[in-house]
Amino acid sequence: MLKYLLSFAAAAVCAVSAMCSAISASAGEPYDVYNYDRWGDAIPSQAGYIADRAVSGTDLGVGSFDSPSDIFCSHDGTMFIADTGNNRIVSADAQLGSAGRVYSEFTMPDGSDTALNKPSGVFVSDDDVMYIADTENSRVLVSDLDGNVIREITKPVSNVFDQNKTFMPQKVLADKAGNVYVVLGNITTGAAMFAPDGEFSGFYGANRNAPTAEVIRDHFFRAFISDKKKARRIRNIPSGISGFDIDGDFIFTCSSSSSQTTDTVKKLNAAGKNIFADRELSFGDYTPIYDPTQNKVFQTAIIDIDIADDGCINCLDHTSGRIFQYDEECELLFITGTIAKQLGGFDRPAALESYGNELFVLDSQKDTVTVFTETDFGSIVHKAAKLHNDGYYEEALDPWYEVLKRDGNYRRAYVGVASALLRKGDYRGAMKYAKLADAGKIYNKAFEGYRLQWLRSHFSAIAALIFAAVFALSALRRYRNNHPHSAARKEDSL
Repeated sequence: MLKYLLSFAAAAVCAVSAMCSAISASAGEPYDVYNYDRWGDAIPSQAGYIADRAVSGTDLGVGSFDSPSDIFCSHDGTMFIADTGNNRIVSADAQLGSAGRVYSEFTMPDGSDTALNKPSGVFVSDDDVMYIADTENSRVLVSDLDGNVIREITKPVSNVFDQNKTFMPQKVLADKAGNVYVVLGNITTGAAMFAPDGEFSGFYGANRNAPTAEVIRDHFFRAFISDKKKARRIRNIPSGISGFDIDGDFIFTCSSSSSQTTDTVKKLNAAGKNIFADRELSFGDYTPIYDPTQNKVFQTAIIDIDIADDGCINCLDHTSGRIFQYDEECELLFITGTIAKQLGGFDRPAALESYGNELFVLDSQKDTVTVFTETDFGSIVHKAAKLHNDGYYEEALDPWYEVLKRDGNYRRAYVGVASALLRKGDYRGAMKYAKLADAGKIYNKAFEGYRLQWLRSHFSAIAALIFAAVFALSALRRYRNNHPHSAARKEDSL
């Protein structure tokens, strides 16, 4: 009895310690820091990031921002902000300590000047070419960093593009080959894709319709109704892309539709195929979250996505103001931010970017950029996750153990330990940690390894037992063959 009481007391102390650590980590933040356990329940957790400062246009020395829409960090750490209401692009250093240059007017190839009109997206390639989604001018400007326009992309004349629709670029990026991808505010058939010379190539990465009961029912009935009735019926249209980012040969997209259940986040290859399509992945909160302070139920709507240098996937939820960070395997690492007036909270989160160990979130209503800095706990988790995703499972084992010392409820660490022990051949240990993480695939592999290991270690005993059984059966058979009458009498007596 004493043994069980001591075990219970130790477990209680660990639980209280983990809770206190989570509370202390979130001290000063206007929100509760949480994560999800193996049952999908929200539980207190250590903070991976804390809000360090909020930077305004005035702080940069360029006057107040007005409804900024996008932020992008170039390869050399220069920040570019689409200051939509002020019709300009503002560049600044990586620490947002001071502004570099303000782009409000550009020089066209013919030498004339042109001004921006409500730009809502900006992207800078590795060869220092700037792409601007100049929304109200219905164009994409391609320029060098001195403000000289290289190319102007406008509405394509094509049977594929609905000529009745206005060309409304919202976000823009380019790949290594110079192909340009544009998210259009009134188009749901994917991003418009243009060749390096500005020629329209078609649409890329369209979202799928969620296979709801209503969609399936409508698809069935459309086979039995007239063309006139089909024209009058409301079409089920997939949601459009709200934001995207590029990482090597892959483009990641997100959707801000709160009703979208498929293609919330996609990883697209060059052919436009979604690498995540066949995986059961979830992004954002597992279930709608009720916030008693605002008397609202928040349904995840991811408005922007960022791929960090270490491969982490950062998703910005427009409705709750939360940043959901995942590793390369789409395992949840941290949840940061909220809707609030204090530092670390937002009024209207619009865009997300990362650089080094910091996250930058643009608020289009507060007209500020909030900078989140990585905590010590976040640093350990990122180190372990990076080693794990690079295939150094055993090297990641000690960092994962350190994570569990600091937060005993951290599911991702249990998955990491289980994977490392599996690689080391410690199948019983891998089964233990995989069970704690509810990682079925790892548990099954560990069980197969343990079963094979057990059979090998007991092979001699099993072989001897089988040999003894075969010898006994053979001896019994010979005895019966040599003494048939005796055996028959024994059976009759029974």
